[in-house]
Amino acid sequence: MHADAFLAAAERLPVVDLDTLTGGAGLVVVAPHPDDESLGCGGVMAEARARGQTVEVVIVSDGCGSHTHSALYPPDKLRTLREQETRDAVEALGVPAECVTFLRLPDAGVPRSGPTAEAAAARIVDIAKRAGAGAVCVTWGHDPHCDHQAAAAIVTLARGRLGRIRSFAYPVWGWTLPEGTEVGDAPTGYRIDVGVHRAAKAQAVAAHRSQTTDLIADDPAGFRLEAAMIERFLGRHEIFIAMDPSAS
Repeated sequence: MHADAFLAAAERLPVVDLDTLTGGAGLVVVAPHPDDESLGCGGVMAEARARGQTVEVVIVSDGCGSHTHSALYPPDKLRTLREQETRDAVEALGVPAECVTFLRLPDAGVPRSGPTAEAAAARIVDIAKRAGAGAVCVTWGHDPHCDHQAAAAIVTLARGRLGRIRSFAYPVWGWTLPEGTEVGDAPTGYRIDVGVHRAAKAQAVAAHRSQTTDLIADDPAGFRLEAAMIERFLGRHEIFIAMDPSAS
């Protein structure tokens, strides 16, 4: 199935209550970079916390690849900034800052296999079981970014140890795929109505100031989320594609 048809079908997935996604249990959100958690899952995190459910966030990479030519923000300082932005973002969604785990794997170099990937998978399994999670959500494996694909691969490595904990994918950069890109079978999964949390989600995304403003002004080639991209993620629904078809 081509990407355009796949994503159009994903936008027609059934709208269900959050408990259908999580089984009424906790939620683990795995994000390749600081900000992906807010873009893809900000609404469901806010809804889960509003229900008193546990939410754990795992940030896979150190985020140091967004502004590689900044003298004002060398890697260590940029990493510290982006981690604080993430804590601020999740707190806007009702998630305690201490519920964020930073794996600090190299931005643009997250491995898909091997000992480091296996260790990351084991860490996610431990977090999910400790949180009593019913679902683990990670970026879509067809997102056109190496770290997004690697994060999905790491969760795939974890799946055999997650037991009854289900796994779902949320598209981020997948929306930019060329129309004719082949992405496999038609999607199964769910959409969650998060309209009531739009303001909180917008606040969470905006907390990532290094990615949404000119805060880092000395790197003309530095990354910045475009307004249209942000707006796409502030709609009424969030999409969760079943990584295991039996989960839908």
